[in-house]
Amino acid sequence: MKLKELLAWRPTIEKRLSSELTREIALARAESRHLVPFLEATQEFNLRGGKRFRALLVLAGYHVAGGKVLAVPVPAAAALETFQSWMLIHDDVMDHGEKRRGGPTMHVSMAEYHSKHELDRLDSDFGEAMAITLGDLMEAVTTRGLLAVKVPAERKVALMAEYSQMTRLTAYGQLLDVYLGASPLSRVNEQDVLTIHRLKTAAYTVSSPLRMGAILAGGSPALQQRLGRIGDDLGVAFQLRDDVLGLGLGDNVSLDKSTNDLFEGKRTLLVIEAWRRASRKGREVLERVLGNPIASPRQLDDAIEVIRATGSLDYSEERIAQLRDRAYKALGTIPKDRADLLREIGQMLTERAK
Repeated sequence: MKLKELLAWRPTIEKRLSSELTREIALARAESRHLVPFLEATQEFNLRGGKRFRALLVLAGYHVAGGKVLAVPVPAAAALETFQSWMLIHDDVMDHGEKRRGGPTMHVSMAEYHSKHELDRLDSDFGEAMAITLGDLMEAVTTRGLLAVKVPAERKVALMAEYSQMTRLTAYGQLLDVYLGASPLSRVNEQDVLTIHRLKTAAYTVSSPLRMGAILAGGSPALQQRLGRIGDDLGVAFQLRDDVLGLGLGDNVSLDKSTNDLFEGKRTLLVIEAWRRASRKGREVLERVLGNPIASPRQLDDAIEVIRATGSLDYSEERIAQLRDRAYKALGTIPKDRADLLREIGQMLTERAK
C-alpha cells in the first residue's frame, strides 16, 4: 500500500465520524430537546477540518500487521478523531484559546450561544462549563466507537487496554505541560520538553494509533512494541515540526497573536534551546514576549531573531531528522512494502509545511 491509497480512506472515516455524531444527537434528543443545539455544535466542531492523521495511522498499523480488510478498523479509526476533539476542547479551555480549525473554540462558541440567547450567568463561565462537559461526552463517544469494531473479543480487550494506556500517558503529558509552562525557563531542559512531546503528542498521535491497528489485525506483541518505538520517535518529531510551524517559521505559514506559540508562553525546544544559548540581552528579549499576549509585533520579530541567531532553529531541525532516521532504522524486519508506507508516513508527519 502507498500513502496515496491510505489517504483515499479519509472520506470513509469522515462518513463514519459524521454518522456517530448524528447518532449522538438522536440519543440526546430522546432525553431532552434542550440538548440538541449543544450536540450539533459539537458535531460541527468535530467535522470542521482536521488532517485525520490518527485515524489513518490506525489503518496503517492494521495493514502493517497483515490486516486484509481495511474497513474493519474504521470504527476505531474514527473514534480516535473524537478522542482528539475532547483533548482539544479541554486544552483550549486551559489555554484560553479562541480559534481552532478555522473557527471558534468550543468554549467561545458556547459563550456566543449564551449571549445570543440572553441566558443568566457570565457567558465565559457558561462557555467553559459547557465545553468541558461536551469534551467529557466525546470521551463516551470515543469508547463506543472503539467497542463497535468487529474483531474477536480478546483483540477488543487488548484494544481497550491500549486506549486506557494512551489516555493515561496523554494526561501525564498535559500535567507536565501545565506545570513546566508555569516554570521559569531556567528550570526547563530539553529532556523535559521531549518527555512532554512523547507523552502528550506521540502517544495518541502516532504510537498508540499504530499499535491499535496492529492489535486489531492480530499483530504479534513484538510488532506492537516495534511500532510503539517507531511511533514515539515520529510523534516527537511531528511535534517538533509543529513547534517550528507554531512560530511561523515554516514555509507559507502566517500566524497572528492568537496562534503564535511565543505569545501563548509554550516551552518548546526552540525556546528552551535559544534561552540556553542566548546572551543576557537575548534572554531578556525572549522573556519579554513569552506568555505576553500584548507584546508588539516588533518584540515578536526580535524574539524570533534570537531563536534563529542562536542556532536553536537549526538544532530543532537536526533533532527532527535524527528522530525520523532512528524511526526508519527501527523498521527492521517489517516487509519492505509495509516499511515503505511507514517511511512515507514519517515524511508526511515531519516534513509538512502546515
